[in-house]
Amino acid sequence: MFFKNATEKQLDEKLSRIQNNFENNYKDAAQLNLKEFETMLADIKNSGKLKEKRILYYEKKLADYQNQMQKFTHKDQKCTW
Repeated sequence: MFFKNATEKQLDEKLSRIQNNFENNYKDAAQLNLKEFETMLADIKNSGKLKEKRILYYEKKLADYQNQMQKFTHKDQKCTW
Protein backbone atom coordinates (compact mmCIF):
# COMPACT_ATOMS: atom_id res chain seq x y z
CA MET A 1 0.00 0.00 0.00
CA PHE A 2 1.24 3.46 -0.91
CA PHE A 3 1.19 6.11 1.79
CA LYS A 4 1.68 9.79 1.06
CA ASN A 5 3.44 12.19 3.35
CA ALA A 6 2.10 15.66 4.20
CA THR A 7 4.08 17.28 1.39
CA GLU A 8 2.57 15.02 -1.25
CA LYS A 9 -0.90 15.60 0.18
CA GLN A 10 -0.41 19.35 -0.22
CA LEU A 11 0.71 18.95 -3.81
CA ASP A 12 -2.20 16.60 -4.58
CA GLU A 13 -4.65 19.07 -3.03
CA LYS A 14 -3.31 21.85 -5.26
CA LEU A 15 -3.55 19.57 -8.32
CA SER A 16 -7.13 18.81 -7.39
CA ARG A 17 -7.95 22.52 -7.23
CA ILE A 18 -6.33 23.09 -10.61
CA GLN A 19 -8.34 20.26 -12.14
CA ASN A 20 -11.63 21.43 -10.61
CA ASN A 21 -11.14 25.00 -11.77
CA PHE A 22 -10.05 23.82 -15.21
CA GLU A 23 -13.09 21.58 -15.63
CA ASN A 24 -15.46 24.32 -14.44
CA ASN A 25 -13.90 26.84 -16.84
CA TYR A 26 -12.65 29.08 -14.01
CA LYS A 27 -9.73 30.29 -16.08
CA ASP A 28 -8.22 32.86 -13.74
CA ALA A 29 -8.43 30.58 -10.71
CA ALA A 30 -6.92 27.66 -12.64
CA GLN A 31 -4.01 29.82 -13.82
CA LEU A 32 -3.43 31.13 -10.30
CA ASN A 33 -3.49 27.62 -8.82
CA LEU A 34 -1.04 26.45 -11.48
CA LYS A 35 1.43 29.21 -10.58
CA GLU A 36 1.05 28.39 -6.89
CA PHE A 37 1.67 24.70 -7.64
CA GLU A 38 4.78 25.56 -9.66
CA THR A 39 6.16 27.69 -6.82
CA MET A 40 5.30 25.06 -4.22
CA LEU A 41 6.98 22.31 -6.24
CA ALA A 42 10.14 24.39 -6.72
CA ASP A 43 10.35 25.08 -2.98
CA ILE A 44 9.86 21.40 -2.14
CA LYS A 45 12.42 20.35 -4.71
CA ASN A 46 15.00 22.77 -3.29
CA SER A 47 14.33 21.66 0.28
CA GLY A 48 14.73 17.97 -0.53
CA LYS A 49 11.45 16.92 1.11
CA LEU A 50 10.56 14.46 -1.66
CA LYS A 51 12.38 11.68 -3.42
CA GLU A 52 13.48 12.27 -7.01
CA LYS A 53 10.96 9.79 -8.39
CA ARG A 54 8.04 11.68 -6.83
CA ILE A 55 9.45 15.03 -7.96
CA LEU A 56 9.57 13.75 -11.53
CA TYR A 57 5.94 12.63 -11.24
CA TYR A 58 4.82 16.10 -10.10
CA GLU A 59 6.99 17.85 -12.69
CA LYS A 60 5.26 15.82 -15.40
CA LYS A 61 1.86 16.84 -14.00
CA LEU A 62 3.01 20.46 -14.02
CA ALA A 63 4.16 20.23 -17.65
CA ASP A 64 0.87 18.59 -18.68
CA TYR A 65 -1.20 21.37 -17.10
CA GLN A 66 1.06 24.06 -18.55
CA ASN A 67 0.50 22.62 -22.02
CA GLN A 68 -3.26 22.42 -21.51
CA MET A 69 -3.48 26.00 -20.27
CA GLN A 70 -1.26 27.77 -22.79
CA LYS A 71 -4.18 29.70 -24.30
CA PHE A 72 -6.58 29.24 -21.42
CA THR A 73 -7.51 32.90 -20.81
CA HIS A 74 -10.54 35.14 -20.94
CA LYS A 75 -8.83 37.43 -23.47
CA ASP A 76 -9.60 35.15 -26.42
CA GLN A 77 -13.13 34.38 -25.31
CA LYS A 78 -15.74 35.70 -27.74
CA CYS A 79 -19.06 37.01 -26.59
CA THR A 80 -22.00 35.04 -27.89
CA TRP A 81 -24.68 37.58 -27.10
